[in-house]
Amino acid sequence: MILKYGHTPNRSIICGTLLLVPLLSLLAGAASAELPVPLTLSESEDLALASEPGRQAMQAGATALTARAVVAGELPDPTLRIGLNNYPIEAGGFSTEAMTNAGVGVRQVFPAGATRSINARQLELLASEMHENADARGRDVLTAVRIAWLSLYQWEKVHELVLESRPFFDDLVTVTRSLYAVGRKSQQDVLRAELELSRLDDRLIDIEWRRAQSHAALSKWIGADAARPIAPGLPGWSMLPPFDDLQNALQSHPALRAADAQVDARGAGVELAQQRSKPGWALDMAYSYREGTEPSGDPRSDMISLNVSIDLPMFSKRSVDGSLTSALQERSAARSRREQILRELQSQLSAEHARWQDLTRRLDLYDSRILGQTSSNAAASMLSYQSDRGDFAEVMRACIDDLNTRIDYVRLQVERAQSYAVLANLGGLPR
Repeated sequence: MILKYGHTPNRSIICGTLLLVPLLSLLAGAASAELPVPLTLSESEDLALASEPGRQAMQAGATALTARAVVAGELPDPTLRIGLNNYPIEAGGFSTEAMTNAGVGVRQVFPAGATRSINARQLELLASEMHENADARGRDVLTAVRIAWLSLYQWEKVHELVLESRPFFDDLVTVTRSLYAVGRKSQQDVLRAELELSRLDDRLIDIEWRRAQSHAALSKWIGADAARPIAPGLPGWSMLPPFDDLQNALQSHPALRAADAQVDARGAGVELAQQRSKPGWALDMAYSYREGTEPSGDPRSDMISLNVSIDLPMFSKRSVDGSLTSALQERSAARSRREQILRELQSQLSAEHARWQDLTRRLDLYDSRILGQTSSNAAASMLSYQSDRGDFAEVMRACIDDLNTRIDYVRLQVERAQSYAVLANLGGLPR
């Protein structure tokens, strides 16, 4: 609206314009708020690690063992004894007999040898094992949610590729029917085009089912957020540290550290079994109050008692030997399990690293040659067919091959990213 000098605009027009601007802004904001925020891989990782019950249970168990270790290192609570001793039951009273007294005493037991400190150390080692297992669980959860997110990304991308290709196959049916109508193509070409379009629709149904499966797999780790649309683009995991660095980092994998803690805990069990051959002992202290007088007329004196009790492990040799043998075998079993875990991790690392290298070489080949070749072949086949110099079957094969190649390219990209997720778990690569 152009305002001329000296002309006053209509007030209703100005007010309506001023009111319309914030209203449009509000409506635009509400529309954008209704759109779900795309789910990134990083956010999926955070959601999974924040509320994973298995990891939380292990951490709670480790905290409980740490608390038990503190208790195990303390002396047992002393025992209080209160009583009336040597009271005459036939005649007399509290002051009749010289031996009659009211006593209060305390008994403190001291476990054998260094069992308290060894017990505490063993529980601390078991708590450390649980903490390491919680860290290993965290790595496994991170790997699982990455693989699930990437799988969902793959089927979303494949679904998008097939949907983009469907109009082309639909147009191909239309073109073939037109050429058949003017006698340039056979009915078999029309039937083949319609068949391939039907197969494409069937393929879409299968892809949607696999996409639903991937949604369900991801929801196991992040719940309802798995229903949000997947953010476009894969993580930039195109480089790996040298294989020797990954092997060295494998030695500090939490699963191995947990196995080391288990070996040390079983070693503490051996020390505990050895301590059983040593005697435990106890200290008793008591105060006795007496009434009455001695024959000399002096008041009877109160008494203090001090006793030391020592265990006599005379008949426990077979028990001690059996406990020691059992503890030694448990330590040996823990060492064997540790070696088994190490070999499994090393084997997994070697196999996954070889897979990563193979996928990288294949992707390079797709980027440099295969994608361009299949696209050019499809275009050339279509031109030959339209100019009556090509066979329809060749056109369909070329077009389907081009679609399959692009789908395979997405699959290879996702598989390499999933391979990186496994290697990141084994090698402790940062997020």
